[in-house]
Amino acid sequence: MLVNFAIQTVINGIALWVAAWAVPGITFGTGQSTSSTFWTVAIVALIFGVVNALVRPIAALLSLPFIILTLGLFIFILNAAMLQLTSWLAGQFNLAFHVNEFFWDAIWGSLIITFVSLLLGFVKRPD
Repeated sequence: MLVNFAIQTVINGIALWVAAWAVPGITFGTGQSTSSTFWTVAIVALIFGVVNALVRPIAALLSLPFIILTLGLFIFILNAAMLQLTSWLAGQFNLAFHVNEFFWDAIWGSLIITFVSLLLGFVKRPD
C-alpha cells in the first residue's frame, strides 16, 4: 500500500510538472534552483495526493447532481477546483506553486494532469 502511494505521488509530481510546463498560468516559481524546484514539486505532489484522497470524494458526492446533469463533464470542474485548492494550500506552506486563474489555467491544467496520470498509471502495480 505504501509503495502504491509512493508511485502515485511520483505520478502526480510528473503530471503537475508537465502541467506547469504546458500551461503558462501554472508555475513552480521562477528563478529557483533545480533542487529547490524538485522539492517543491515533491511536496506539492504530496499535497495534491492528500487533497484528492480526502476532499475530492466529498466534493464529488456533494456535486453528484451536477455530474449527472452534465453527463460527467462537471468532473473537469471538480478536478480544476482540486488543483486550485492545492495551489491555495501550497501558498499556506510558502511553496512556490501557483495557479493564476481558475477557469482557463486550472481547467487546462486539470486536463493535462488527468491525461498524464492516465498514461503513467499504467506502470503502477495493480492493487
